[in-house]
Amino acid sequence: MSSYRVARVTGVEPWVPGASLARLEFEDGVTGSAITFEQVSGTVSEGDRVIANTTAVELGLGSGGYHFILWNMERAELDTCAPGHIMKLRYTPLQFNVEAIEESLTDLEPGDLPTVLEGMPVVAGSLHSQLLPVAIAFKHARPGRRLVYVMTDGGALPAAFSKSIWYARQRGYIDAVITCGNAFGGDLEAVTTHGALVAARNVSGADAVVALMGPGIAGTGSPVGFSGVEQAVVLNAVSSMGGTPVAVARITFTDARSRHFGISHHTIAALKLSGSACAKVAIPALDGDKGETVSRQIDESGVAGSHEIRTVDAEGVLELLEACDIEITVMGRGIRQEPEYFMAAGAAGLLAAEIGGD
Repeated sequence: MSSYRVARVTGVEPWVPGASLARLEFEDGVTGSAITFEQVSGTVSEGDRVIANTTAVELGLGSGGYHFILWNMERAELDTCAPGHIMKLRYTPLQFNVEAIEESLTDLEPGDLPTVLEGMPVVAGSLHSQLLPVAIAFKHARPGRRLVYVMTDGGALPAAFSKSIWYARQRGYIDAVITCGNAFGGDLEAVTTHGALVAARNVSGADAVVALMGPGIAGTGSPVGFSGVEQAVVLNAVSSMGGTPVAVARITFTDARSRHFGISHHTIAALKLSGSACAKVAIPALDGDKGETVSRQIDESGVAGSHEIRTVDAEGVLELLEACDIEITVMGRGIRQEPEYFMAAGAAGLLAAEIGGD
């Protein structure tokens, strides 16, 4: 069962723009921290009594393991004065209105769709931790090109939850954010992934896009029961609209789960399900047993029959990431613990830069 509790705010500190981290003391004396998203629940101050959703902490979740403030009991009403009539989190008690960018794409005709992306490279990933390696590698190779992040709703829904987005914006690694589906908080809001991709090109002026979920992933162990399967949806969408789909391979060698050893079964499943798109799959150049393992997995999976496998020298990406003044991890493991994972994501960014070159 989900759980909700009343607490007193004992302090507030910034999280990222649009979100704060509040220290809470519950009525039984237990303390904890909670995130409040201003777009949904407004602001809170020290001394306020609030209602918090405490479910994730009580379940012991990882990236979602925070309390979240639902309502500040010190106010009788809240009007965010947001424009638009498209609802995010729709048909839930937390639904709120936004102005969807698709409402401005009135000149777009169905006949335009097969070529609307004009060959633009779109990097499709399956985990939020792939964002910074893709973006940093792309911008290192093409510093003057515009890279737009399309955040899907496969993970965290508020863009303000991600410190990686804030960091990438501050450092110029991404130039705009579009949140689609029920994800929210981007520079532009989109109803669909397709609409977000078109807006990235035609409204935000993107030279390239990286499209993947916010922090967190829902998974069951089944090849179709994980939210990262949306990678296939993105690849197919890009191909159907005349873009160049580039797939990030999830590659790890220290994960205790055998299904994620080498190329993850998540990547293989997504590539199998995106068979209508001939994606360019970026594989980092790896030596020895690791390289042989990845090559064997590719051969045995048969994905090379539907997609173009591209080997990319991405070792330099590790130095770029280590120079960043933000902690970069995947499942709690750092760059040197899981170098192949970050090299694989960086390889996709480098490949996109090559495709989008003069």
